[in-house]
Order: sequence, then C-alpha cells, then structure tokens
Amino acid sequence: MRHFGHIAPEVRQRLFHREPCAFTADSSPRLLAAALGATLYSPATRPRLADDILKQAGRGVISMVLCLEDSIDDAEVDGAEENLVDQFADLAEREGAEPPLLFVRVRSPEQIADLAVRLGPSIRLLSGFVLPKFTEERGVAFLESLAAAEAASGRRLFAMPVLESAELLHLESRSETLAGIARTVDKYRERVLALRLGVTDFCSAYGLRRPPHMTAYDVHIVASVIADVVNHFGRADGTGFTVTGPVWEYFRAQERMFKPQLRRSPFLEGRAEELRQALIEHDIDGLLREIELDRANGLLGKTCIHPSHVLPVHALSVVSHEEFSDAEDILRPERDGGGVMRSAYTNKMNEVKPHRAWAERTLQRAEVFGVAREDIGFVELLTAGLSG
Repeated sequence: MRHFGHIAPEVRQRLFHREPCAFTADSSPRLLAAALGATLYSPATRPRLADDILKQAGRGVISMVLCLEDSIDDAEVDGAEENLVDQFADLAEREGAEPPLLFVRVRSPEQIADLAVRLGPSIRLLSGFVLPKFTEERGVAFLESLAAAEAASGRRLFAMPVLESAELLHLESRSETLAGIARTVDKYRERVLALRLGVTDFCSAYGLRRPPHMTAYDVHIVASVIADVVNHFGRADGTGFTVTGPVWEYFRAQERMFKPQLRRSPFLEGRAEELRQALIEHDIDGLLREIELDRANGLLGKTCIHPSHVLPVHALSVVSHEEFSDAEDILRPERDGGGVMRSAYTNKMNEVKPHRAWAERTLQRAEVFGVAREDIGFVELLTAGLSG
C-alpha cells in the first residue's frame, strides 16, 4: 500500500517531485506510525463491513478502526463482535484483496484476548487494538492482554491508546494522570504505535461542542490539554510518540460537489480558486484550518468519522517542495557543525541546530506522503485524489 496509490501512476508522476513510498502492515513501527494518515472509524455492526473496507481502501484510505465501543449501542456488542469475526473471515478468503491497516476499538481487556482467539487465522489482517479512555489504572490491563494475544497468535499487534478521560481534562488531576500514562506507555513502548486524542469526550465533560467554523484549538480548555499531551509525549529527543489529531465531526457530500470540475479536468485547468471557494462554502474550511493547526502543534494524522475527510487530511500531509528543500539543506552532512543560511527559496533563514528536529520529521513525513512538485498545491492533490 501507499498514499495516493489509488490514482494512476502517470498522474502521481505529474503531482510528485518524490512519490510516497510503498509499505506493508509488517513495515517498521516508525514508518507505520507516520503513515497512519486519516484513520477512518467505522462501527463494527455494519453488515457489509468487508465490502466497505475494500471500498475505502480503493479510495485511498490507509488505516481504519472498527469500533466496538462508543459508536455502537451497549446492547449491540455481542452481535458486533460476531459480525467482526465473520467479516474478517470473509476478507481473508478474498484472493488478492489488500485491506488498509485494520485496528479494533475494544471496550475491555478481556475483549482483546477473546477476539484474538475467535479471529483464528484471519488475525493476520489485524494490525492492533485501539484502547479507549486510557489511564495508568486502565491501561496496564489492556496492554498486558494485548501482549498475551500477540504471543498466543504469533501476530505482531500494536496498541493505540486514546487519551480522553475526564481525569486528563480536569486541572487538579491532569499532571498525575499524564505522568501515569507516561509510565505505562514507556514500559510497553514497543507495542504503542501512536497515541490518539479523544477531543469529543473532553468537550462532553463540560457540555461543549465546537461549531463547524471553529477548530479544537479555539476551545481553550481543549487546546490546553492538547498542549500538555504534546509536552509530555511529542518530544523530539527520542522519548516521544506519534500523537494524532482530534476528530472533525462535520461533513457534507463533497465528492458530489466536485464532480463537474472532475469531469472537465483532474487539474482544474485554472479553476483552483473556484474549488477553494467551494471548500469554504461547504463547511470544510474549519477542517482544513484544524489540520494545519494539528501539524503546527506537533500532531500527525487525524481521527476521521466520514470518508470525505480522508483526502483533505492526506493532501495537506504531503510535504511541499519548499519544505523539502529547507529540510534537505538543514540536514546536509556539511552542516553538522551548525550555522545559518538563507533558504533556497530566499524567503527565510534556516538555522541548522534549532531546525534539525523539524527537518528530520519533515523528511519522515515526505517518505510516506511524498513531496509535491513546485507548482502543485493542496487543490491539485485533493482533486486528483477524488478523481482517482
């Protein structure tokens, strides 16, 4: 699999200075954590789940979470588990099928062990489990159960803890909660692929819901938690983890909106401004701003609950030619001693030592999302992805 792998090779060549790399579910944790991108959530109750998974893979989805927790009713859990096992068996029997990275969001540690047994040979399609409302008290049992399931199945399984508990939000308990989470994930570091932020639960604790023209960073109590999570877990000194961006709750049928432009040209033939205005008018402007703020605040990837969010996340994750040029300049071996130089684009100064960690992260993102050509921007990437 690869990002933008669903579009024609000749179109990718026109879009990318350096194309996204190919990888598999067995690639290194470092690469997979960076490559998660827009992680699409789906209730495990969907009756045609196997078909849905392959359909979304064909549209560019790289990672999915099949949810047994908040997205389904308490009374549906048994049926959802049975459906999940059946759908995995269906997928495993489809010759040549290439699903995205698949994770299951569970409710309890016991579900991990139970599902690992019930999935049988089809567990080879599973990349891991999403662990809800993660704290030190809850997290140890989840991670021990995951380690046992991995040993029993012989399949490498990752954890993605979700940081969303009220203890993390409340000021009087936040510091100790963060410290406890840090102790837990550090102990099981090799199993933790990424940490996910559950902003909807944060808002729920105070009866809040952000409107579509506001980002998570406009809700100050939420922004403060994001900042503290990144402070603890997003460090670039080798102790950090990949932390993914919060969910965006609003959606419309953007694909239908774009169809007239796509029929005329995958590159819009000068109509880029028309599409930009359409994006704003259809409430996606807030999503785009939040994705940019995610990256500016040290987050990579995003939780998504609607397929229309996937391509915007991926298009804005592509490294621009200017970013790539700056990062390569900073990391040249002859720059190891430090110093400062004018950028190749002659619009900024690149200071080698302070900007080194940024440059390393930028090249990691470039590896999995690619580097756009100089004249290619978000609109062209989005439109080509939709037409693919």
